[in-house]
Amino acid sequence: MNNKKIKLKIFHHKFLPENCKGLSAVITTLILIALTISAIAIVWVAVSNLLTDRLDVAESCINIFNKVELNEQYTCYDNSSLSFQFSINIGDIEIDEVIVSISGDAITKSYTLNNTEHTITNLANYSFMDFGIGLIKLPGKNSGRTYISNEFSSKPDLVTIAPAIDGNQCEVSDSVFEIYSC
Repeated sequence: MNNKKIKLKIFHHKFLPENCKGLSAVITTLILIALTISAIAIVWVAVSNLLTDRLDVAESCINIFNKVELNEQYTCYDNSSLSFQFSINIGDIEIDEVIVSISGDAITKSYTLNNTEHTITNLANYSFMDFGIGLIKLPGKNSGRTYISNEFSSKPDLVTIAPAIDGNQCEVSDSVFEIYSC
């Protein structure tokens, strides 16, 4: 034999054994199935973590329907004193705080009411009506409270409230679009 054929035969014998076969179709299919299941598991873990975070917020806020409301009977504007009063009722639910947003012609004010007594500039409990003297606090469970603000020189157009429960800020739970005169 000549040298080229001998070298080729040695190469073929060392690196490509004659009895070596490729992977069978069954083993290839099993490997592809295992890779697919692994990819699905990785994607599921990532999506599951994202959904769990979102569901915690949704679960804490889902029970506020008809439990955190504005009392329209005591939500009105007094033209003589240029003051606006609003009343919040809280039902059978524990909440951390409520953000009250009041919008008028040229002004929008937001007040954060929580379970800790504190002073809020230009806002008073209706029972005191002395701004800066009485401490403001969110009504407790199954109760209501009326507040009065002296920051509006004309009747506001809209009042909304948005509670926070378990550290999660919820959507607006109630609003009043038509403000009556007191």
